[in-house]
Amino acid sequence: MSSLSNTLRALAVTVISAALLTPAAPARAEPSPAELTRRIEKSSTELEHVVEAYNKLREEIKANEAAAARVQSRLGPLEQETEQSRADVGEMAVTAYKTGSNLTTAETLLRPGGADTLLDRLGMLDQLARQRQEKISNFTANQRRLLDEKTRLEVTLARQAAQVKQTTAAKKRIERDLAQLYELRRQAYGQATEKPAARPDSAKKAPAVSGRAGVAVRYAYGALGKPYVWAADGPNGYDCSGLTSAAWRAAGKSLPHNTRMQWSAVTKISRSQLQPGDLVFYSGLGHVALYVGGGQVIDAPSAGRNVLKRGMNMMSIQGYGRVR
Repeated sequence: MSSLSNTLRALAVTVISAALLTPAAPARAEPSPAELTRRIEKSSTELEHVVEAYNKLREEIKANEAAAARVQSRLGPLEQETEQSRADVGEMAVTAYKTGSNLTTAETLLRPGGADTLLDRLGMLDQLARQRQEKISNFTANQRRLLDEKTRLEVTLARQAAQVKQTTAAKKRIERDLAQLYELRRQAYGQATEKPAARPDSAKKAPAVSGRAGVAVRYAYGALGKPYVWAADGPNGYDCSGLTSAAWRAAGKSLPHNTRMQWSAVTKISRSQLQPGDLVFYSGLGHVALYVGGGQVIDAPSAGRNVLKRGMNMMSIQGYGRVR
């Protein structure tokens, strides 16, 4: 056997041995259903906080729009009052120039007519002076009020413009996070969202609750099976605070479309005081649900899911509130 053959054989043995001794790269394992579920829950919680921050911005923008409208409604009358005051002061100056009514006291005293006439004339001059001062003061006050209102309006509109920019940025983040969450749901469940559940006459299954609380509870039952839609308050979809605000709006009570604002608006109660229609707030104030009795709540859980009824202890509870 030639030396070339021996060399090739030795090289082949070396290569085969190296291949056998080198550990194979482990195949990348797909995440387990449990791991996917954990990721989905974590992403859903984070997304819900972002959505609620977006809802808060929208509520603040609505409040600023109302404030701007109130200022605008005052500007018109104030401008008219200021213009009228300006005209009054101008007319007063013209009259004084034409009639020479700015007589000195000495000139007045030297004119004939007797003591009574003199007293009358002094009284008239005093009255004219007071009227003149009053018109000038009104003009100055109206000008100041007008300028103050215009400044207030400019500040409100500037704040509103900044908030609109913030909502635009928040919307982009929400849409990005939603895409990631939907992909996780596809991996875990084969579809990004639950199919809306057909629940005809579900409101008829609501417990008998009197008063406005009963209206809110029946509304929540009627929303069962409808999809979670971020920043929505019905009638075709809801996020968590959108559902509670819509339910109580149906009952004639206004609640802001934001969990933290709702927490500030309700009367705090204890767990033992819970009644159907009360609100249950969860840790971090990122989620809220409507209590319907029997330890159950109805809520819009998270993106990709539908409104459902479930046990109230599904996560850590922050507190309880009653709409007054």
